[in-house]
Amino acid sequence: MCVCVCFIQFSQTRFTLCSHRQVHKTHNNPLAGVLSWEKLLPSFIYSWIWTRDSQREIQNVKSQYVKDTSIIKGELEAHYRDTLIERNKTVAAMELELEKEKQRVKGYQQAMSSMRQQHVEKLKQLKMEQVTLEEEKKRVVQSGAAGAVLHLALERENDWYRRATATLKELESQLLERQSAYCSHIRPRAHRLEIEKNMLIRVVKEPLGAELDLESDLVDIFRKDNYCAEPLNMDKRKNGSLMWVYLKYWQLQITLQKHKQAEKALLGGKIPSDNK
Repeated sequence: MCVCVCFIQFSQTRFTLCSHRQVHKTHNNPLAGVLSWEKLLPSFIYSWIWTRDSQREIQNVKSQYVKDTSIIKGELEAHYRDTLIERNKTVAAMELELEKEKQRVKGYQQAMSSMRQQHVEKLKQLKMEQVTLEEEKKRVVQSGAAGAVLHLALERENDWYRRATATLKELESQLLERQSAYCSHIRPRAHRLEIEKNMLIRVVKEPLGAELDLESDLVDIFRKDNYCAEPLNMDKRKNGSLMWVYLKYWQLQITLQKHKQAEKALLGGKIPSDNK
């Protein structure tokens, strides 16, 4: 289209120059003008026809351009609408999944809160029982001969208590290591699973494990305790939440069991000859 327009302008300029030259010659020779116009007449006709055809061609090119532009615009708009619809569907699906995850997390948090409350109530109950036993122990100690029997019974239970406390210390150390592996972004998952398996095997073999039902408690910790401190935390004791509740619960249990065994020996009128 640009080539056609330039060629038209060039032809018009050439025609204008030729016309000026011929007019200039007519001043010197009157007959020269007639001859010159006769010679230029075919050029005039050709220029008129060429200009008309060129304008028609230019108009056709413009029409085709408008048509092509309209088609391309329509295709782009359709593609944009399809893309927008697809993205809206994706966003809606993601929002639905996010809402499901929020509800799942909310339910999990409520379950954890309820479970922690239950353990807190158990701890309170154990503390109350411990206080009652302590008061009973003081009363019996003040009664003379029975106090001496209770003292001997408590001494016989100290060995069991020390072994139970040592077992809990080992469990605490292993739980710290397990939770550290759980919170680590570097350690492989297999390392944590190996620690958990070894802990379960250990408590099954330990007599204390059956007395305190440590196996089911550990499984509960492995399933539900996913609390981790900040990523740059270097203190292992800041990790974990449910594990600390269980550790306190186990410690109170062995303390309470120690006094119950001594009380049982006292009420039975004899000192037990074997350690549990």
